[in-house]
Amino acid sequence: MTRESGGDARRRVAIFTDETGWHTRKLREALARRGFEGRCVDLEHCRFDTGASPSGLVIPGFGRTLPLAGIVRGIAGGSLEQITKRLGILHALRELGVPIYNDARAIERSVDKSMTSFLLHKAGVATPQAWAIEDEAQARRLLMRETAAGRCLVLKPMFGSQGKGLRKVGWVKGEEGSDWEDGDADGGRAVPLPDLKSVGGLAYLQRFVPQPESDAAPGFDWRVMVIGGRAVAAMKRVSPHWVRNVAQGARSVASPLLPGLAQLAEAAAAALDMDYAGVDLVPDPASPQGAQVIEVNGVAAWRGLQKVTPFDIGQAIVDDLLRRRLGVPLLAGGAGQVCQIGSGVTRSA
Repeated sequence: MTRESGGDARRRVAIFTDETGWHTRKLREALARRGFEGRCVDLEHCRFDTGASPSGLVIPGFGRTLPLAGIVRGIAGGSLEQITKRLGILHALRELGVPIYNDARAIERSVDKSMTSFLLHKAGVATPQAWAIEDEAQARRLLMRETAAGRCLVLKPMFGSQGKGLRKVGWVKGEEGSDWEDGDADGGRAVPLPDLKSVGGLAYLQRFVPQPESDAAPGFDWRVMVIGGRAVAAMKRVSPHWVRNVAQGARSVASPLLPGLAQLAEAAAAALDMDYAGVDLVPDPASPQGAQVIEVNGVAAWRGLQKVTPFDIGQAIVDDLLRRRLGVPLLAGGAGQVCQIGSGVTRSA
């Protein structure tokens, strides 16, 4: 790298995001406390240009140089071609020796819910049975079997996030506001699968894990944050609705990081080879650890979790990147106390 005006290029970290706000501010503050500069960059504005720089990439805000590292905070939606190019930038940076946190491979594993389910199953992590089927007749036969057994499935968008677009199919119990005259005495009914053309031609289905709940004790699930292979904080997401994402109105409630939750969350992050992850777990008394993993988020938000834990999540992400991925020894005692950047990789203590 070469030096450029506006600071030492060797201490500039790209924060890849499609929008700036609370999360990017926390990351920039955490980097500044360690003597580094965080620069927000939209992957939409990055480009391959083999004649414009020695690397063949142009990263806005970095001139002809490359960032020391990159933290992926958000990737805007777009066409298949646009998303391929944006992830390609991250792949290319890795090929050029720039650590990306999380890198494109990990993000691809977590965004693709079918691959997440496959990798969790392969690693022996407790997770609901799941299917990804393009053949509509086959999907309907599966749903008939599950419905006959009295089970409910959740139909999820393959690439969805924040609890958007989820629906129950199969044998669905009555819920608040339901008016089901065609159901049975316990308030349930058989809900059919929609036309697969309306959901992108693919049915990704995950078996629903029911929970006991009441007006006095609404249901909940857990979000556990894993950083550098270690579970560091947890919360309950409480809501009377079965979709319990904070973005869908669930309340964040402080929760102890129980050993079983920590073990499951760490195993899930390891199965997808992630630097950091927000792992969503649903209570299940039948599971050995008392829960099952339902999703693993590779670009996890943590604002709701930060409200209910004293643990500084943004600082932990930055410190893990610097120490474990860049080999930067961090000294106790405040901002700026960072030894010179080494070439090796060290493990966090």
